[in-house]
Amino acid sequence: MEAVPAQARAYVAGVAVVALLCLLPLSAVRTPWWAVALLAVLYAGCERLARSRLVGTFYPVLLAGAFLLPPPAAALVPLPGALLSAVEQRPAALRRVWRAAQLGLGCWAAAQVHWALGGREAVGAPDFPYALVPAGAAVLAFCLVLALLDGGIRALAVGAPPTPSRQWGRMPVCRAWRGLFPRALAPVAVHGLAGLMMAVLWRSPYGPVAALLVLLPMCVSWWAFAQYHRERAAHQATIRALVQAVDIKDGYTRGHSERVGQASMMIARELGMDDGRVEVLRFAGILHDVGKLGVPTRLLRKDGPLTPEERRVIELHPEYGHEMVRGISFLGEARAAVLHHHERMDGSGYPYGLVGSQIPEAARVVAVADAFDAMTSTRTYSRARPVSVAVSELERCAGSQFDPRMVGALVRALGRWGWGPSVTADEGAHPPAPPVSSWPGGTVESGVRGAP
Repeated sequence: MEAVPAQARAYVAGVAVVALLCLLPLSAVRTPWWAVALLAVLYAGCERLARSRLVGTFYPVLLAGAFLLPPPAAALVPLPGALLSAVEQRPAALRRVWRAAQLGLGCWAAAQVHWALGGREAVGAPDFPYALVPAGAAVLAFCLVLALLDGGIRALAVGAPPTPSRQWGRMPVCRAWRGLFPRALAPVAVHGLAGLMMAVLWRSPYGPVAALLVLLPMCVSWWAFAQYHRERAAHQATIRALVQAVDIKDGYTRGHSERVGQASMMIARELGMDDGRVEVLRFAGILHDVGKLGVPTRLLRKDGPLTPEERRVIELHPEYGHEMVRGISFLGEARAAVLHHHERMDGSGYPYGLVGSQIPEAARVVAVADAFDAMTSTRTYSRARPVSVAVSELERCAGSQFDPRMVGALVRALGRWGWGPSVTADEGAHPPAPPVSSWPGGTVESGVRGAP
């Protein structure tokens, strides 16, 4: 309980009290208790699957209850499943109460809107598309209540330690509600259609048994969707483990990989690549230096200049990295970027001295992102340069070292979105950086210690 701030606990208690107040009119309305019990059992089963991460969040049963039952009765449906569900994070009791109160209020609001718009009659004698109007409004109300309550808890839980999940995470008040409603609307709308189908079949001559058949294809499709997200999470975990290993070995460039991934993604989006390629380019940027795991630590952490022999050892890291990731099929063209991100347009790069379009496009993207972050980040052997200086150097070396198209895309993306990492040099914080021509070879330095 100590991990949750006092204001967050008070907020949960207040929401729970409001949810209980919504149940008070139960004695004054005609409640089909058998229907409430059946829907509650169904939702408890779905909640158990959701908590075991087999199907993900599943709302059709709750929305069917909102379409079929009076508002106070609809608010009862999620309570058993939410209160008895397994919770991994602590405090478990508080999280169960929060989940039950949040869903109870959402179902109550959805049922209230649905009944106020005459939805009960529409479900009993469906007249499409008219029946979709009260159902759609109810779905919007359900989604809006969940988003508002989620935003509230995110805004108040400012004293809790950050966690990988969104619950109780640290969140600035101004950003607490940002994007919650739009992100939740599409999946909840799909669940709403399934819930409406359940409600219509429930009121049909075939009865509740026919309504239950709607859940089978929904469970199968949602299971497949959840499997995709689990596979994607496994991919992310694989990449995170590799990057953490690199950061541990080369502490001088900690965070460099993530920033190169961010810059690579900005370039890819500016070039109009589809979401799949953007994600692969992000992976390429994050993993571009994974071959440093095969380089002796003494070279990565050496303070003085590298000898020619030491430089040749450093320059083996793209090949080491390619060998490490070549068997990871989901990386796609990111593997070529790991191998070729130190090639140069004029053919003087390494490891193979490719020229111009011979260099894979992904590698040309990562090369620009890598050099940009290297110039704008403070290291033990170099201080950060302002973004404007880094951009000028990239433009100066475009055509000889970098692909001008990639440089132009990064410049446009920076002009549109800026560059957020705190390690970036602020304009005016330092005297002007020495020109690149004063560095050995007159090239823009990369993100690898001692590499050209």
